Amino acid sequence: MANSYTIAFVPLDERPCNYEFPPLLARGTDFEVQRPPMQLMGLKKRPGDADGLWRWFEEACSQADGAVVALDTLLYGGIIPSRLHLLQLEELAARLDKLRDIKRLHPKLVIYAFQLIMRCPQYSLSDEEPDYYADWGREIFRKGFIGHRKELGNASGEELEELAEIEARLPQEILDDYLARRSINIEANKLVLELVKEGIIEFLIFPQDDSAPFGHTAKDQQKVRARITELDLELKAYMYPGADEVGCTLLARMINKTTGSVPLIYPRLSSVQGAFVTPLFEDRFFYETLKYQITAAGGLIASSAQEADLVLLLNTPGETMMEAVSQHQSFFSYDVYRNLMELVEYGDYIMKHKGKPVAVADVGYANGGDQKLVKMLREKEMLFELAGYAGWNTSSNTLGTVISQAMIYLHYGRTKEHLDFLGLRYAEDVCYCSVVRGELSEGPIQELGFGKYLLDGQRGKVSALVEQRLRQELASRIDGPGGKVEITDCYMPWNRMFEVGLSVRFVPAGESKEQ
Repeated sequence: MANSYTIAFVPLDERPCNYEFPPLLARGTDFEVQRPPMQLMGLKKRPGDADGLWRWFEEACSQADGAVVALDTLLYGGIIPSRLHLLQLEELAARLDKLRDIKRLHPKLVIYAFQLIMRCPQYSLSDEEPDYYADWGREIFRKGFIGHRKELGNASGEELEELAEIEARLPQEILDDYLARRSINIEANKLVLELVKEGIIEFLIFPQDDSAPFGHTAKDQQKVRARITELDLELKAYMYPGADEVGCTLLARMINKTTGSVPLIYPRLSSVQGAFVTPLFEDRFFYETLKYQITAAGGLIASSAQEADLVLLLNTPGETMMEAVSQHQSFFSYDVYRNLMELVEYGDYIMKHKGKPVAVADVGYANGGDQKLVKMLREKEMLFELAGYAGWNTSSNTLGTVISQAMIYLHYGRTKEHLDFLGLRYAEDVCYCSVVRGELSEGPIQELGFGKYLLDGQRGKVSALVEQRLRQELASRIDGPGGKVEITDCYMPWNRMFEVGLSVRFVPAGESKEQ
């Protein structure tokens, strides 16, 4: 591509995974990602400035070739505000209408969008939900879950007793508030499908960030699926597990589409049963979601390594998925039902003897990388030779991130920006998510007088302690003969332990720090 291509990007919220990752992936390419200034974005439960965001977006589209849009941000002010708002459908419809105006003014603008189906967590915690979710979250979930099973005629006697008991206790006004917002959001989901039908939005994803096979969310999915079918939009509107990675996925799709490429990816799993594991927080077999993630990013699954442009090594669980913090204990299904050694040897062989790019989707555990796998990759000196690596949050968050990075690698190769992003993944997914977060959350944070959901600000004692521990972990787990990862910034975006905001750079061996 001779000239550059500008993408107007509206992130799902202000956290680094949404606000920073797509622009970081686009760095050093012919694609320039423009995003709203941080002051227009929200802060966790505080919604972004919807009018300001629309003004910014309308202006950005006048200079852009394409747009990647989190509709929850333009409609509600962000992902968390989409679960808390008091907006009426008329207001949301009027906001969506602005997309028609934009497309009319800029008919050549290619718009890719995504919009969540509101989640319904299985636990009582109000950190990312309405305040009453702290007391009634589990009951709201169980009422939806058992109620759905009852409608289908397969609820057990025990479940029906539990349902009656919940209905006797759960305050009606709380349930009414919750269900009213769900019904408005689902109508907004359907309105967006009209925009796809009209050709305003060229491609749409309904990611599902916390799903179960039954309940409020599953029923809402059915309603949206039915509408997709009515409008014959199956090939233009996907629905699958995910959320915080979709900005990256749609960026990769736009790069592939613009350059006329369809990367073929050959998946290689660490466990024969891995394809049939349903990951934590998801509602289907891993392999079905993998197909969506690759296709949504503009690629296809290859039937052999020989025909593939890229080999994707998938570190899957052997049977059921555990949390990354529990990996120091031994689990039969992890030790015996999967084979990491073969996965690493195979990847090493493909890279060295076949000269093919290899990426690693580290989805063995939820919420963090697999320390054993990373140790072996380091031993083979593969860490900074990979086309991509990720291992954070949910299986889908990881898949979307690593697939996007690897596809961009296919176009641009081993750039400095690529190595920096790899360094960021090792610092965050391996050292923070899988080691430092758990270690500091149970003890050291409390000794400082804080709790894991309430720290001393974005840049306080906690962030300094996190940075200090991350430097130690990087030195012992990641740095090697090829180079090292240096942290240039560390903060706590939502003033809690769950996520960390990091800037890092990869320093090749022999290069001094000062450069």
